[in-house]
Amino acid sequence: MGRAAKLSGAEIVVAELKSEGVEVAFGIPGGVLLDLYDTLYKEAATAEGAETEGGLRHILMRHEQCAAHAADGYARVSGKTGVCIATSGPGATNLVTGLANANMDSAPVVALTGQVPTSAIGSNAFQEASTFTITMPVTKHNFLATRTEDLPKIIHNAFYIANTGRKGVVLIDLPKDVLAERAEVNLHPRETFAGYKPNIKPNRVQTKKAAEVLANAERPLILAGGGVVSSDASEELRRLAEFLGAPVVTTLLGKGAIPESHPFCLGMAGMHGRLYANRALNECDALLAVGTRFSDRLTGWQLDQFAPDATLIHVDLDAAEINKNIQVDIPIVGDARLALVDIIKWLEKVAKVWGKRSESVWVQRIRKMHSACEECVKDVWGEGSSVSERLIKEINRVLDDDAILVTEVGQCQMFAAHFYMTRKPRTFVTSGGLGTMGFGFPAAIGAKVAAPDKKVVDIAGDGSFLMTCQDLATCVENDIPVVVCVFDNRFLGMVRQWQELFFEKKYSHTGLGLTPDFVKLAEAFGCYGERVEKPEELEAALKNAFESGKPAVLDLVVGKEDKILPMIPPGGGVVGMIGAERCRRI
Repeated sequence: MGRAAKLSGAEIVVAELKSEGVEVAFGIPGGVLLDLYDTLYKEAATAEGAETEGGLRHILMRHEQCAAHAADGYARVSGKTGVCIATSGPGATNLVTGLANANMDSAPVVALTGQVPTSAIGSNAFQEASTFTITMPVTKHNFLATRTEDLPKIIHNAFYIANTGRKGVVLIDLPKDVLAERAEVNLHPRETFAGYKPNIKPNRVQTKKAAEVLANAERPLILAGGGVVSSDASEELRRLAEFLGAPVVTTLLGKGAIPESHPFCLGMAGMHGRLYANRALNECDALLAVGTRFSDRLTGWQLDQFAPDATLIHVDLDAAEINKNIQVDIPIVGDARLALVDIIKWLEKVAKVWGKRSESVWVQRIRKMHSACEECVKDVWGEGSSVSERLIKEINRVLDDDAILVTEVGQCQMFAAHFYMTRKPRTFVTSGGLGTMGFGFPAAIGAKVAAPDKKVVDIAGDGSFLMTCQDLATCVENDIPVVVCVFDNRFLGMVRQWQELFFEKKYSHTGLGLTPDFVKLAEAFGCYGERVEKPEELEAALKNAFESGKPAVLDLVVGKEDKILPMIPPGGGVVGMIGAERCRRI
């Protein structure tokens, strides 16, 4: 328990945020939050006058949804808890999409929302909304603060809940009077809810069973999800794959869990995954799935086609995900890294697996599969390559290993997932479960704030970018030089692709028609802008964007009929991907 002090609610909130290690918050003020923002003003003035570090930086966004996405992107890149702030009513409701997105992808975010005074709650006061109940379905936990003296414990518990167990979003609704009133409190409490004790340690009986199955398998396979990245288990994943002689396929959020240049990595599986990643799933006889929830975009809807001959082992922090979508043989509830450490220890005891399997038929097949995928990615001008593919491959060549690639949602996202070779964890940021158009650009803002010394590029569709492009002003005002590569086809590309393939080319309301000149739009905000009409022009354009030192928008002209293939058709399974004939045969 910390020292006792008489403080306003707003002062308590700021003090506790700093105690939790918060360095930056993304938000927009409003009337009920004036006490909080006045405290932030005084905090900034004090820190500047004393020339000390450790102050709380606030970044004014231009839309609350962008504030939530920026906090999400910051959390994914930094591994810390992201913070966003919005006022009551429409400010809070504008956060909802961003909070739902972060929660579905298990990103730790704490949202602070203003609320009308406690005496006015329920009276339909000006800018009142029941934020607590509106957001409850899309958060991990919610608080409605009704007493100033409760704030220290509420804030501490919010951060504890957000960043433990299966990480997620916690919202704190702050009535105006609770922020304004003063109370004597003990700052920086450390007690937590007695009933909240997430289990992160896996059962060793289950990890031993898993090790035995993997040791005896002829064709073992590892499926790495976002849980591997969030638990910082990449090194353990690589060790296990090499020890077993087992290939690794990833989910969309698992990209970067293992370098995609590694000879055992086959890349992303699923609806728009690589052909050989899906084939490996079909052929394996033991599947270790770590930190994934087996979403329909991974498995397809024909579940009998998903790893049909495999003994299924599932490691996940959230017990609710076990046997929810796929029935498994060996369930393991616990942290991904701890589970992998245990499995490696058991394997080292029971078998010298690598020596036995290093030259097996399975390992040789996997090496050939990997080489086929790698050649496809590196061959920029390969036969049948679309403009969109070539652009991603050019970006792949230009960016260094530490660069962070963020994506919007749709075709541009799947082109990036398929053809961009992610080298390190926390360097590929995208919207997985919710599939949120408009996510990428504000998430890139958060990513750049988290890693200011790294290059941050957002792969955007023109439709997605138009949803959040107003926050170019945020980038300029706060010197956040992200580079947005707009794949400009004047269509909602993924929906158009489905209309072409499955709805007899009836393009109902997917043409964007009149869209702005993105170069002029960038320049109007004070950003760098350049139009790229051919893929071979992109390298120089990226160099110009980075050297400008400004936020930048590159308008990349792509084909209206570009399609991301192969893909699992709707209602289908991993067998029978359409467009697979374009992949190299081995």
